[in-house]
Amino acid sequence: MEGRKKVTTRMLRDMKAKGQKIAMITAYDYPSAKLADQAGVDVILVGDSLGMVVLGYDSTIPVTIDDMVHHTKAVTRGTKHAFVVSDLPFLTSHLGTEHALRAAGRLMQEAGAKAVKIEGGEEILHVVRACVAAGIPVMGHLGLTPQSVHQLGGYRVQGRDAETAKRLIRDARLLEEAGAFALVLECVPEELAREITEAITIPTIGIGAGRYCDGQVLVFHDVLQIASEVNPSFVQAFAEAGAVMQEGIRRYVQAVKETRFPQEEHVFHLSNETMATLYGGKGLSGK
Repeated sequence: MEGRKKVTTRMLRDMKAKGQKIAMITAYDYPSAKLADQAGVDVILVGDSLGMVVLGYDSTIPVTIDDMVHHTKAVTRGTKHAFVVSDLPFLTSHLGTEHALRAAGRLMQEAGAKAVKIEGGEEILHVVRACVAAGIPVMGHLGLTPQSVHQLGGYRVQGRDAETAKRLIRDARLLEEAGAFALVLECVPEELAREITEAITIPTIGIGAGRYCDGQVLVFHDVLQIASEVNPSFVQAFAEAGAVMQEGIRRYVQAVKETRFPQEEHVFHLSNETMATLYGGKGLSGK
């Protein structure tokens, strides 16, 4: 999309003020980032969900900061306009402020991210404040926080009871006060997400959080149905790219097996002059 400006935190805040929805997608490599950027997404999240989606783990917990740096580098190389955010992986925010700052700094300085995303509420405010003070923009993440999936008892909707709902509203306000520029709300009731969205001035990005957040985020592979084995009820596939890709590979395999590939237009030949020099008019076998 020619003529687009690079998205900034200020632009995202202005979008909320103007009632313009924010489209965010989670991507993990150069080609997916390039496609998403060219399609017009506002924000690309390099999520630690890459552990499950592209590395084959059963959760996000095994993902390391080195994994995040590697994949974020690829994404930033494929992005010209979208705002790139990268996840701080499991435990990073709980091993001390200095440790978290070093990790966030790597994602910004080495990998080229424009911001980091940190899961949690009141317990990680000191890290949010430290990052913001160091010039590192922070996106918060409340509700279902995958790094705490075992503590939460699985992938469950959060905030259904009054006590938890009140805590999430309080945490959202605290994250805004600490300097977060945006907030992901994952798997929370629509009514609660709406109340949080109206209670804070920073944009909310929902995933399984209903229709009233300031934006939405889905995973690249879920949007296109590429080897996506898990289909939560809040996900909508917008293309069946996986089936097309699989069929293309199947046809390639069949063509190789049946010696229909490669054909004449796919090969290179020696010139007659080179043939004569090498073999003196004899065949390639020298006979």
